[in-house]
Amino acid sequence: MRLLRRGFLRASACLIALAAGFPTGLAAAAAPERVVNIYNWSDYIDPKMLDAFTRETGIKVVYDTYDTNEIVETKLLAGRSGYDIVVPTGPFLQRLIKAGAFQPLDKAKLPNLRNAWPEVTARLAAYDPGNVYAVDYMWGTTGIGVNTALVRERLGPNQPLNTWDIVLRPELIAKLKDCGVTMLDSPDDIIPSVLQALGMKPDSRRTDDLDKAGDALFRIRGAVQKFHSSEYINQLANGDVCLSVGYSGDILQARRRAREAKNDIDIAYFIPQQGALMWFDAFAIPKDAPHAAEAHAFIDFMMRPEVAAANTNFVSYASGNLAAKALVKPEILSDPGIYPDEATFRRLFTNTAYDDRTQRVVTRLWTRVRTGR
Repeated sequence: MRLLRRGFLRASACLIALAAGFPTGLAAAAAPERVVNIYNWSDYIDPKMLDAFTRETGIKVVYDTYDTNEIVETKLLAGRSGYDIVVPTGPFLQRLIKAGAFQPLDKAKLPNLRNAWPEVTARLAAYDPGNVYAVDYMWGTTGIGVNTALVRERLGPNQPLNTWDIVLRPELIAKLKDCGVTMLDSPDDIIPSVLQALGMKPDSRRTDDLDKAGDALFRIRGAVQKFHSSEYINQLANGDVCLSVGYSGDILQARRRAREAKNDIDIAYFIPQQGALMWFDAFAIPKDAPHAAEAHAFIDFMMRPEVAAANTNFVSYASGNLAAKALVKPEILSDPGIYPDEATFRRLFTNTAYDDRTQRVVTRLWTRVRTGR
């Protein structure tokens, strides 16, 4: 009888609470948990911002990472990835848009788009005409990171370091083999950079041009210790390698880690004088995203100036948020490797997605370079 009476009282209390408009344990249990599943590059966001988003919205963040665009492309083209937000780079974004992998953004749910950097948004439109599907998160360049002391010791005090020559001239890079050289495992970054360095159009589709770029890389690949797109951050910071062709923010993160470790390793980043690839990583929502409303809420949160600035301060990449610049740390804002001056900005170029024929050529060349055969 006590059990029956207790159940009666509990049911009565629920009815009274519902009538009064108060939430009940029964109602709370029926409400589904709000969640957003994010797939982003490794070492690419301030974890405190994820916590802040959850505290404010009640939306749980499930956060997975990757280190190549190819992984994202494969998952999305297979369908039912389960992700609500992915962050592909320009040419991959372009290719996935053409494949119908994304849903158009509901810009009425993104009021903080007003903070976007117009010039960056305009350049992103080369991949996403009309900026229908994507919002720039970060942008940066592909250039050269060096352990200054080790490289100077081997190349001498007078050799310019802001040049692709130290990578592509066999007699120079051979001098660095013993202290460790790495290169991004990303033909979409490396091939256009080499074409530019050789004086050709960086977005060339001509097989002869691509073969020349592949030959130039094959000649120096014996000096490359590893092709990888994330490991070099810690390798540079720890002094395990002395030169990395990599992403601007990654190399500057390595510099920060070395300084925090107080290991007397000085890391420098150079945008080569011949020019460098400017790339864009953008938020996009897969067509079959299970939590599109939560995805829009997350993107809008990321576009707040104070949040965008916190992420830039953490990862050392330039934000696609113009309003955030006023809140970025002075040492980051004044660093030409992150926010280039106007003259350097004019030397930056972009690339677009390869057509199927060109992609086959590039894949063949890159396989030859990576394997050495």
